[in-house]
Amino acid sequence: MSEEKYEKYYVPAESPWPFVGAVALFLIAVGAGNFVIESTRDKEGFGGYILLAGFATLLFMLVGWFRNQINESMSGLYSAQLDRSYRQGMAWFIFSEVMFFMAFFGALFYARVISVPWLGGASNNLATFEVLWPTFDAIWPLVETPGGTKTEAMGWYGLPLINTIILLVSSVTCHIAHVALENNQRAKLKLWLSITVILGCIFLVLQVEEYIHAYTEMGLTLESGIYGNTFFMLTGFHGFHVTLGTVILFIMLLRVFKGHFTADNHFAFQAGSWYWHFVDVVWVLLFFFVYIL
Repeated sequence: MSEEKYEKYYVPAESPWPFVGAVALFLIAVGAGNFVIESTRDKEGFGGYILLAGFATLLFMLVGWFRNQINESMSGLYSAQLDRSYRQGMAWFIFSEVMFFMAFFGALFYARVISVPWLGGASNNLATFEVLWPTFDAIWPLVETPGGTKTEAMGWYGLPLINTIILLVSSVTCHIAHVALENNQRAKLKLWLSITVILGCIFLVLQVEEYIHAYTEMGLTLESGIYGNTFFMLTGFHGFHVTLGTVILFIMLLRVFKGHFTADNHFAFQAGSWYWHFVDVVWVLLFFFVYIL
């Protein structure tokens, strides 16, 4: 009988990075919560410092963990089976992100399709309508809260449209870079991946400008009722994901300049491109349902 050959499966040693990451996320959550409360109440506190400490810890964790992963990969410790495990893990991670955004889109749809018509007297709710808010106008977006806070709706033209074009173009440039890597065209890969990272940075700068405009000139803030809440939660979390995607692609760019990846072995790059395309798709949905409708 011929002896069966078993493929090696690398199992790394115990790592401190998951624990460091958990501490970082805890600091970010506590710091962000306190920072928002302190900002709305004009109080001085430690929320901002805790938030910065959380981001610094998260950055430390990412650098250390990425370094370990890169060293393991470049040392030839990974196998085809481990590569399949990484692909499955990335697929499930993106699926979890899909469900994350589904929750916020669900809140938006619930407010628009169910709550607003109900408050306006739909479904024979005339009694509650007259008691709670007799002057309520059941239209979306809600530009006035029950307390009298007024705001403006953010239009789809201008910066939102420009950012949509930027992300769509960046998805194309990322794909071109991926194809160049598969064809071992290193110069083309460096060019188009660099353009993708630059476009991601431009998107973030324009989104910050949009937020400044919303707060200072439109009165659109987190205190602007359900419309302000859903607007900033959806666009804000998406901006966070664009930031993460840009960081990932920038790290891939640094690795490309160091000569990493081959046409047959480049799943780290592929995973980053998957994530970037996912972020682009979410923005297209967000642009349609938040800005246009």
